[in-house]
Amino acid sequence: MEKYKDRTLCSRKRAEDLLGRLTLTEKVGQLNQRLYGFTVCKRDGDRLSLSEEFCREVERFGGLGVLYGLYRADPWSGRDYENGLVGEFAIQAYNMVQEYVISHSRFGIPALMSSESPHGHQALDGYLLPVNLAVGATWNPALAERGARVCAKEMRALGVDLALVSMLDVLRDPRWGRCEECFGEDPYLASQFARAVVCGYREEGVDVVAKHFAAQGETTGGVNASAARIGERELREIHLPPAQAAVEAGAAGVMAAYNEIDGIPCHNNRWLLDEVLRGEMGFDGIVMADGVAVDRLGFLYGTVQECGAAALSSGVDVSLWDEGFAHLEEAFAQGLVTQERLDEAVLRVLTRKFERGLFEQPYLTHEKFRGGCAKERAKEDADSGCPAACDTVSLALAQESMILLKNEDAILPLAQTSPQKKRKVALIGEHIRDIYALLGDYTPPVRSGSAWTIERGFRHVFAQQEGLEVVVCDTVQQAKGCDVTVLVLGGSSSRFGEVEFDVNGAAIAGQKTKMDCGEGMDLSSLELPAEQLALANSVFASCGRVVTAVIAGRPYAISEIARRTDALLYCFYPGPAGGLALARAVCGLCEPSGRLPVSLPRSASQLPVWYNHRISYEAMHYADESAGAAYPFGFGLGYGQAQYEAFDFQMESGAGTVSFWISNPCDREISAVPMLFISHLGGSIVPRKEELKRFGKYRLAPGQARRVCFAIEEDDLAVWDCRMQRRVEPGRAVLAVRDGARSLWQAEITKELCVRR
Repeated sequence: MEKYKDRTLCSRKRAEDLLGRLTLTEKVGQLNQRLYGFTVCKRDGDRLSLSEEFCREVERFGGLGVLYGLYRADPWSGRDYENGLVGEFAIQAYNMVQEYVISHSRFGIPALMSSESPHGHQALDGYLLPVNLAVGATWNPALAERGARVCAKEMRALGVDLALVSMLDVLRDPRWGRCEECFGEDPYLASQFARAVVCGYREEGVDVVAKHFAAQGETTGGVNASAARIGERELREIHLPPAQAAVEAGAAGVMAAYNEIDGIPCHNNRWLLDEVLRGEMGFDGIVMADGVAVDRLGFLYGTVQECGAAALSSGVDVSLWDEGFAHLEEAFAQGLVTQERLDEAVLRVLTRKFERGLFEQPYLTHEKFRGGCAKERAKEDADSGCPAACDTVSLALAQESMILLKNEDAILPLAQTSPQKKRKVALIGEHIRDIYALLGDYTPPVRSGSAWTIERGFRHVFAQQEGLEVVVCDTVQQAKGCDVTVLVLGGSSSRFGEVEFDVNGAAIAGQKTKMDCGEGMDLSSLELPAEQLALANSVFASCGRVVTAVIAGRPYAISEIARRTDALLYCFYPGPAGGLALARAVCGLCEPSGRLPVSLPRSASQLPVWYNHRISYEAMHYADESAGAAYPFGFGLGYGQAQYEAFDFQMESGAGTVSFWISNPCDREISAVPMLFISHLGGSIVPRKEELKRFGKYRLAPGQARRVCFAIEEDDLAVWDCRMQRRVEPGRAVLAVRDGARSLWQAEITKELCVRR
């Protein structure tokens, strides 16, 4: 028996044996992901057929390495419920594709299936979550892990091997259109969520390709795919920690980023992909290219062969939609690619296929689909309303992501009092009926009635509230006679409109579109859209008490709105249950327990406003503007305030612990979100003002108390010193605990005491 057929051998041994049997053409085919998967299987009514392009590609290379986006559905792919792969069609299509690949491979090698899942599977009937920035606002990685598991269950039932998940970008410029794909501006916060999400997918049998590596969130002027003009220290301190966390959690793949770092494109950066990612971080999985990024190396090289060879030689293993890897045979003949590097990449792909069990079970069964994907959908579908919908993960994330920034005279929650006469609450805003305004970029079509628009959420919740009546208004005149007006403002990442797309699926700016966020939608200003500001001015001028909800994919400059409104909720795109979550928060059925994962600026002219700047200058200090961010990182109010007491700092065996008690003195359930920061005093490099090192989120019933303990480990006190070595420098540091804007405790420590001897 050939070794690659022997199931008793480990995956790598089997892959090594199979690698030695492949021709150069077959090897190159294993590294290619050139096809747009949503075009390879056409659906006409109830009939499915494979495209000629797909058949030619498989025959050309004697197989296929990876197929991207077989199930992808959105305006760019052109797939919807009329022509897309949904339900039984998805299973049939998968098996048709896999059967053709296997039958046209000399050794019956199946294809890996990769699929986008930035905030849920981008497929018809895919389970969707709030965008990453909203998930980061929950400060609850455990809940994010639960969400990832639900998504992964559905993807596994559809045969998806590799989930392409945004998690490595750290938000450093809110003008960037892809802010919503980040968990926040802080590396530690982003790392905790990256770790949780990878674990969630892996627990349900789906491998993760974490993207994007590295420093894509840095940008120049907020422009997508622009240069990260930073040095190695900034790269290591801010942008590499989420990748390290994803690797430690078991990410099977890492996607290289479009941008350059200090003049070197990530796809052409051997130091980054080989020495750092593989050498220092210990990553042994697949490095995948971003869409057409290999061909974009054309500004350095003259031919597609050179582009492909450069990316492969730098550490990229698998392509995405480019021509460069399709011409690796020619590059090899020209001496641009070594046999060793080519085999190394192919071995990684083959090993992953054996580890996935594709050689033993290459096809899907209808029973598995009905028992997995469909069963999970029935359990989690928010369309059922209350009370079942109140337990869905997507709704829980949406509710915990709501950030209360202002609550003058405790106007919220609206249902806290029982007035003698019923209070009328006006609901007004351009997006109250638009579900796609709540979902973010990379969103598939959703079935009518399967998700909660804001109008639907308010009608549903208010119907169960005594003393409250919602009046849905199309004009400000209709809202004038109401007791309270809920004003919904915000931008949109919705692709469902007059949008044109680039070859990589990014929206093209300057078109007649209402998009002002999402990939390709970078802004020079951080003001809300003009029509939104006009509506706000009319409401503030004509109506009485106003509660404003801002639905956003990025930090906006909203200082004037904050000044004029009575209460202010900030809601990063909250997903398909967002309309229900907002209504429940306004009425007090849940508490807005979110905290800002990113600072909100006063204006774009003030940037950057991230909290962890270095202390060598007065950040955010201008003669013509108030100092500081409008709302700082970590800020957030609630409908009650936890008590913190009995703080204690101890040293044990070279490590420290900060412990304290939190309690709930209120007559309603509340949440506490303590955050531990460290500030270095002195050293060989200029320290940052402060750095987040620990956090937790604790839900407390009335009268409940609990003890919290944060461990301080040696690495928490370490810095990248002047020689770029990671170590604890002699000196002092300040530890501080906060919740929102509340400073709760601080102490100065001697760092040497925390070092293990």
